[in-house]
Amino acid sequence: MAPWSRSAGALFLDWLALRPGLSWVDVGCGNGAFTEMILAGAAPSHVSAIDPSEAQIAAAQQRISAKQVELSVGDALALPYDDARFDAAIMALVLFFVPDPKKGAAELARVTKPGGMVASYTWDITRGGTPTQPLWEELDAMGQPTARPPSADVSRFAALKALWAELGLRDIETRELVVERTFVNFDDYWLSMVVSSPTGVAGKLSDAESAELKRRLQDRLPASATGAITVHAWATAIKGRKAA
Repeated sequence: MAPWSRSAGALFLDWLALRPGLSWVDVGCGNGAFTEMILAGAAPSHVSAIDPSEAQIAAAQQRISAKQVELSVGDALALPYDDARFDAAIMALVLFFVPDPKKGAAELARVTKPGGMVASYTWDITRGGTPTQPLWEELDAMGQPTARPPSADVSRFAALKALWAELGLRDIETRELVVERTFVNFDDYWLSMVVSSPTGVAGKLSDAESAELKRRLQDRLPASATGAITVHAWATAIKGRKAA
């Protein structure tokens, strides 16, 4: 999934268009991949990156050595930061995993300085925008449903705009982030999107089920004359300013 996340993350950062030298908090930072993108693309003065998983933070510590980055284990629903600490508070592909998105977004706003940016983006689950949508739908049809993010409904633009407005944020804007990825052939797609899936779906199927899933996906996915397969995905993004 990393190439998809990088592509969407780059569009998100470009859209935020924040000046250099700001303090950021990256909530739900995972292994630090998006934190690295902030460092490379936004020239921050400081980034506090936090995730509930000790293993993910350990992985982030292995990949990030920049002195301006503070990595810590913590809960998105109870951030261990003072009020009005950061210039920018973001969740990258995280909000729909938060059990209580309203509280999670409120925490983002709480730790943001007056005039600062509060922003988020997630795959558009409700309209089929996730990169894994073809896989999910074919598994559903086979009676092998996969787990979706627990708060998928918050990926809707209407839900996001209502939430940001309820928090009293100003200058609210939304954008659809459209990304695509081309695979050399079906085998390349199968290895990248099924065998290497973070859900570990391939290891849960019998040989017969795996063969059926392959057939279903091959029938479904468009292919060029050379056999290349191009798949699109899209995310819903929102940003707003905390009232001064």
